[in-house]
Amino acid sequence: MSKKVSEEAYEKTLSYKLSQWLSGEKDLLLDNVEMKPQHEVYEPKNVVRQHRRQHRKIVERSYDVEHNAQIRLFEKLYKVFSVIFCLCLVFILLVGVSYLPTFGEENNPVNNEVPARYIEQGLQETGSINIVTGMILDYRAFDTLGESHVLFLATCTVLILLRRDKKKYQETAQHNDRIYEPKNDVILQTTAKLLVPFIEIFGIYVILGGHLGPGGGFSGGAVCGAGLILYLNAFGFAKTERFFTGKTYKCLCFCALACYSLAKTYSFYTGANHIESMIPLGTPGAILSSGLILVLDICVGLVVSGTMYTFYVMFRKGGY
Repeated sequence: MSKKVSEEAYEKTLSYKLSQWLSGEKDLLLDNVEMKPQHEVYEPKNVVRQHRRQHRKIVERSYDVEHNAQIRLFEKLYKVFSVIFCLCLVFILLVGVSYLPTFGEENNPVNNEVPARYIEQGLQETGSINIVTGMILDYRAFDTLGESHVLFLATCTVLILLRRDKKKYQETAQHNDRIYEPKNDVILQTTAKLLVPFIEIFGIYVILGGHLGPGGGFSGGAVCGAGLILYLNAFGFAKTERFFTGKTYKCLCFCALACYSLAKTYSFYTGANHIESMIPLGTPGAILSSGLILVLDICVGLVVSGTMYTFYVMFRKGGY
């Protein structure tokens, strides 16, 4: 039978200290390590000069390309391997091109039932005279929806990474919006007054006529975004933010993507598997035709134009 140990004696045992340390109640090293105040070390001036001289010699020897044999050898090997890599890449590409089928043959893999369906029945099934628009916004509308969401997510990422702190900006910029802009340029402002309305009208025309001819939401949205950027460079952020702010972009982008998603979800359920869609295609060639393609072109144009302008603003100013 073991002898009962007093509480004071038990507190001195190693098992008690170990249990205290494991439970986190007491640190064994606390108050047990010898601490000495550190004194500032003063080196003689001649020693400091000698250290600086040695450091300068080491740096000069390390970065002396002309007399450093290792660096010269590395540069020679780098050039040789660069040439070898380029030659191998060119050889691989030429071999791959040599195995491509002859252009224009009927039996080429690209000449299958998919493009034949687009060309032969595209006008009847989509109502769009522009085959490319009918393919992108009808047959492959789900892919285009993904591309639009990619643009939106890219903008959100840029907003997270480049957005500035408004309080710090107001303190440094002192409410001077023109700090990011050049001085008032009469030539630039006069040119912008004349060109921006025509650019925006042309962009809207390209968007609305995407199902009738060359154009669509992507190209028309790029034109409209370029017009907004030109207006911003000419008149500054203060005037531009009267009608286009970050909140405006978020609302436009969210509404456009939501409209696109709802419209194509409806189309997927009513137009898949040869089930006739309830939305009429209209007369081919008319502005109000092609079913939902015109609506989807407008949605894509809003997303693209807003994204272009937002990217420019974020990289230029960091917010608006």
